Amino acid sequence: MNLLNTINDPADIRHLTRTQLKQLADELRAFVLESVSATGGHLSSNLGTVELTIALHNVFNTPEDRIVWDVGHQTYPHKILTGRRDQMHSLRQIDGISGFPQRAESPYDTFGTAHSSTSISAALGMALAAKTKGEGRHAIAVIGDGAMTAGMAFEAMNNAGIHDDINLLVVLNDNDMSISPPVGALNRYLARLMSGQFYAAAKNVGKTVLPAPMRELAKRFEEHAKGMIVPATMFEEFGFNYIGPIDGHDLDSLIPTLQNLKHLKGPQFLHVVTRKGQGYKLAEADPVLYHGPGKFDPAEGIKPSAAKKVTYTSVFGDWLCDMAAADKRLVGITPAMREGSGMVEFERRFPDRYYDVGIAEQHAVTFAGGMACEGLKPVVAIYSTFLQRGYDQLIHDVALQNLDVTFALDRSGLVGADGATHAGNYDIAFLRCIPNMVIMAASDENECRQMLSTGFQYQGPAAVRYPRGGGIGATVGTDLATIPLGTGEIKREGKGIAILAFGTMVAPSVQAGEELDATVANMRFVKPLDVELLKRLAATHDAIVTVEEGSIMGGAGAAVAEAMAAAGIVKPLLNLGLPDEFIDHGDAATLLALCGLDAKGIAASIRKRFGKDQPRLVVNQ
Repeated sequence: MNLLNTINDPADIRHLTRTQLKQLADELRAFVLESVSATGGHLSSNLGTVELTIALHNVFNTPEDRIVWDVGHQTYPHKILTGRRDQMHSLRQIDGISGFPQRAESPYDTFGTAHSSTSISAALGMALAAKTKGEGRHAIAVIGDGAMTAGMAFEAMNNAGIHDDINLLVVLNDNDMSISPPVGALNRYLARLMSGQFYAAAKNVGKTVLPAPMRELAKRFEEHAKGMIVPATMFEEFGFNYIGPIDGHDLDSLIPTLQNLKHLKGPQFLHVVTRKGQGYKLAEADPVLYHGPGKFDPAEGIKPSAAKKVTYTSVFGDWLCDMAAADKRLVGITPAMREGSGMVEFERRFPDRYYDVGIAEQHAVTFAGGMACEGLKPVVAIYSTFLQRGYDQLIHDVALQNLDVTFALDRSGLVGADGATHAGNYDIAFLRCIPNMVIMAASDENECRQMLSTGFQYQGPAAVRYPRGGGIGATVGTDLATIPLGTGEIKREGKGIAILAFGTMVAPSVQAGEELDATVANMRFVKPLDVELLKRLAATHDAIVTVEEGSIMGGAGAAVAEAMAAAGIVKPLLNLGLPDEFIDHGDAATLLALCGLDAKGIAASIRKRFGKDQPRLVVNQ
C-alpha cells in the first residue's frame, strides 16, 4: 500500500503518471478487499469501480466538480481516496462512516444516495444550478445499469436532453448486474450495444487526446462513422451525446475519454463496461454471494453455514412456495430483490409465476394491481423502505380499487448497518391512513407465516411487516393457518399497567412485564386494531403503554390513542417507539437499546413516567 498511503485527497492523484495510477488501482483494490472482509459491507460492486473512481477524480476537479454516485454501494474506493482511508475500519458501525455517500460526512459526498436511480436528477439539478449562478463546474452522475431500469432515471434524461449548454455527464457503469441478475428489455439493449465491436472500435477515434484544433474534426468524423455503422442510440434520442461502450478497467481508455468529454458542452453519456468483483476471483465467479458479505477470510472466501439460519426472509420464502403449491392463482413479484427477499426457490419451482420487474417499485405495485384485476393473487415482496417509492401507486392503483394484493414488507424497523436510508421505520404510519388496508406486525417467525396466510386470504390489500434477520427462535409450522382478522392476544396477565406491544416489541415487552408485573398484549394487527381488547384492558388497568419498532408519530401508538379518544376512554397513555429523527447505521440491537426499545429501556420508561414502585399513583398531568 505504499502509493495508496500517500493519497489523502484527490489532488494527490492528479500529479501521478499513468503507470502510477495503475499501481494505485492495484493497491486500492487490495485495500477494499482487506477492509470489507474485516468489517463486512458491499464488496463486488466496489471491486468493480476502482479504475472508474480513480479516473473520475484524476480528470475532474472534485469536489468543485460534483460526482453523484448511484447507487451508493459502489463508493468505497471513492471514500478511501477522499480522506477516509483510516476510517474504513469503522464502516457501517455506530459513530463510524456510512456505507453510502453522506453529505454530512464529506464535501466529496455531494448527494446522499442509497436508493437507486436518483443520480441523474440530482446531477442535472446541480448542473442547471451552476449555469444559473454563472459557475463553470461539472456535474457527473455515475449510475449502475440496474438503476437504469427505474422510471426516474428516464424522467431525468428526458428533462436533461433539452438543455444543450450545461456541463452534465452521465456515466453508465454497465456491469451486467444490479444486486440480482439484470432483467428486462434495457438489459437486452445494452447487450446488443456491447456486441457492436466494429462500432466500438470506430468510436475510439474520438477518444485519443487530440490537439484542440483537431477535436472538432474528430467529433465530426466520429458522428459520421457512427451514422454509417448503427442507428442513433436510445440515449441520443434523449438528447445526449453517446460515447461507448469502453472498458471501465482500462485507465488508458477511461482517462483520455473523460478528458475529451470534459471539454464538450451539453448532456454527455459515457457507457463503461466493468466487472462486478473485478480482481478477486471468488467475487467474479459469484458476485451475488459477495455483494454484501459479512466478515470473512479473503484467502478462503465465504464458507457456507453449517446449519441454515431461520430468518424472517426464509420463513417468507418457504411460505410463498407452500401457498403457491396450494393456490395456482398466486404470483410472486419483486423489484430486483430476488435473493434479498427470499424468492430464489420460488423462481426455481414456479418460474412461470415469478416476476422480477427490475428496480421499478412504482411499476411493481401497479403491475400487481393489474394482475389482481384479472383474478390472480399477487404477492409483492418488497423492503419496507422501497415501498415508499410506490406510495402513490399503493393508494391510487391498489387500495382505492380495493384490489387483492398482499405486500410482504421485509426489513421493517431498524436495519442496522445500512442505516437511515434503508430503515423501515415509517410503513405503519404511511400505511394505516390508507382506507381498505390491513396491516399486521409479526412477533415471531411462526406468527409471520400465519399472518402471510391471513393477508393472502383477505380479499383486499394487506401488508405483513417483519424485520431483517432472525426472530426469537419460534418453531415454524408447515400448515397455512390464518389468524382471525383484527384480533390480539394476551401474552402475560399482570396488574396496574397494560403494555400493548406490536411485532418485534412483544418479546422485550414480555420481559419488561415480568419485571413490572404488568399485563402484556400482542396486538398483532395495527389495522384493524383490536378495539375490544383495548377497551377490556383499559377497564381493568390504570394506564396503557404502547410499544412499537416504528415511528411514534403516526404509528401504532397513535392508532391506540385515536381509538381511546373515539371510545371516550380517559386513561394515562405512554407511547414508546422510534423517535422523530433519522437513526444512523450501527448494530441493530444496540440501536434499539439506545432508543429505549429493549426490555431494560421499556421498563425504565414506564417507571420514569408512572413512578418506581406504584405506577397507579402518578397520572398524566
